[in-house]
Amino acid sequence: MAKNKIKDRLMSLPSSFTILFIIIVIMSILTWFVPAGSYEVNDAGEIIAGTFAYSEQQPQGIWDIFMAPVKGMLGTDTTPGAIEVSLFILVVGGFLGVVNKTGALDTAIGQVVSANKGREKALIPILMLIFALGGTTYGMAEETLAFYPLIIPVMIAVGFDMLVAVSVILLGAGVGVLASTVNPFATGVASQALGISPGDGIVLRLIFFVVMYGITTAYVYRYASKVQKNREKSLVFEDYEKNKNKFKTKNQDAKMNTRQKIVIVLFSLTFIVMVISLIPWTLLNENWTLFETFNTWLMGLPIIGTVLGQQMVPLGDWYFQEITMLFLAMAVIIGMIYRVPEKDIVSGFVEGAKELLSVALIVALARGIQVIMNEGMITDTILHFGEQALSGLSPVVFSVLTYIFYIPLSFLIPSTSGLASATMGIMGPLGSFVGVSEHIVVTAFQSASGIVNLVTPTFGVVMGALAIAEVELVTWWKYTAKLIGILFIATCILLAIGVLFL
Repeated sequence: MAKNKIKDRLMSLPSSFTILFIIIVIMSILTWFVPAGSYEVNDAGEIIAGTFAYSEQQPQGIWDIFMAPVKGMLGTDTTPGAIEVSLFILVVGGFLGVVNKTGALDTAIGQVVSANKGREKALIPILMLIFALGGTTYGMAEETLAFYPLIIPVMIAVGFDMLVAVSVILLGAGVGVLASTVNPFATGVASQALGISPGDGIVLRLIFFVVMYGITTAYVYRYASKVQKNREKSLVFEDYEKNKNKFKTKNQDAKMNTRQKIVIVLFSLTFIVMVISLIPWTLLNENWTLFETFNTWLMGLPIIGTVLGQQMVPLGDWYFQEITMLFLAMAVIIGMIYRVPEKDIVSGFVEGAKELLSVALIVALARGIQVIMNEGMITDTILHFGEQALSGLSPVVFSVLTYIFYIPLSFLIPSTSGLASATMGIMGPLGSFVGVSEHIVVTAFQSASGIVNLVTPTFGVVMGALAIAEVELVTWWKYTAKLIGILFIATCILLAIGVLFL
C-alpha cells in the first residue's frame, strides 16, 4: 500500500516542461522586486568592473512569460537563441532514423553486448573517460545529445538502467567540463578576459580532472554494480521493463553483412568528424593549422574547390550549423549506400526527428529563463551583489566563497562562456586585491559552473538528456545528490590547496 502511494506521488510529479515554465514564472516575479541594473561594457562586450549602475525597473509580465520560450528559441539582442541546438537535435534524430532503417545499429549493439558478457562494467570507465576528455578539451555539452540513442540501448542490454546510461554521457562529459583543462569556452574565455594564458593554472586543473573523473566514475560504477546484482535497487526500477522493451536491440544474434559494416564505419566516422571539427585547434596552439592549410589548398584546386563550395569551413572552426549539415549529409549518404528506397529515407528521417522533438522544445524553453532575466535586467544586479560580498577576505576563504558565489550564478547563467564574459572582469581584480592568483578565480568559476550544469534545469543539455531517457528531474536529483556533495567538498579542498601551494 505504501509503495503504491509513493509510486502515485512520483507519477504525479510535474514534467520537465512544467518545471521549466515554473522557473520562468519565478524569475519573472523576481524582476518586480530585484532592482534592475547594468554594467558598462567595452567594445568586446566585456563588463567593465566598478561601472554598475541601477536603472529603471523592467518587470516582466504575463506577455513576457509566454514570449520567453519563443524568444528563447529565436534569440534576442541580449540572449542567443536555441534554434541552432534545437535544429541539430532534430537532424540527429533524423540521421538515427535513417541508420535504423538499415538495421546496422541494432546488429552492432547486439554484437557489443555479446562481446562483453561478464565484463559489462568495464564499459563504464572507458566511455566516461572518452566523454570526459571531450568535456575538458573543448567543453563537450550539447553535442552529447547525439550519443544518447546510441549508448542507452547498450547500457540497457547489458543489464544496467537508464540512470547509468545517462550518467556515462552526462556525468562523463560534465565532469570533464567541471575540470576544464584547456576548454576554450570556459578556461579560454575566462583567461582571455583576465589577460592571462589558458596555460596558467593547468597543473591544478589537471589534478582536478583526475580527482573529479575518479570520484564520478567510482560513483556510477558502484551504483551500476548494485543495479546489476539486484534490479530492485534501481531508482527507476518501475520503468525497467518498459525501457528494456523500448530500447531492446532486435538482432542480438545476427551477423552484420558487408553493407551494414560500411554503414557502421560511416556512422562512427560521422561522430569522429564531429568531435574533431569542434575542437578549436588554433586556439589550443597557434601552430596547429593543419586543417586550415588543408582547407585552403582544397578550395584552391581547379573545379574541385568550386564543386565542393567556396564557403567550406575548415575542421576546428565548425559549430552547430556545420555539424547539423554533417548529420544531414551523412543521413543521405548512408541511405543511398545501403540502397534504402527514397521514400524510406524520408520517412525514417521524419520518424527519427519526431522522436527527439520534445528534446528540441525543452532546450528552447530552458533558454527562456535567461531571456526573462536579461530583459528584466536583474542578471547584472546579482553579479553586483556578489562583487560587494566577496571583497576584503583572506585568500583561502575568498577562493572557496568565489566558488560558492558562482554556484547560484551558474544556475541563472548556464552558459560557461557567457558567465565568464560577464563576470571575470570583476572577479579577477577582486582576487588580486586579496592575494589570490587569477587562475584560481578561473578554476573556481569553471568548477562551480561545471557542478551546477550536472543537475540544473536551466541547462538544456540536462533536460534534453533526461527527456531522451524519460527520467524525471527529481529522480536525477535524488540519484546525484550524494555525488554533488562529494564533488563540492573535493572542490573546496583542491581550491584551498591551489591557493596555498600552487
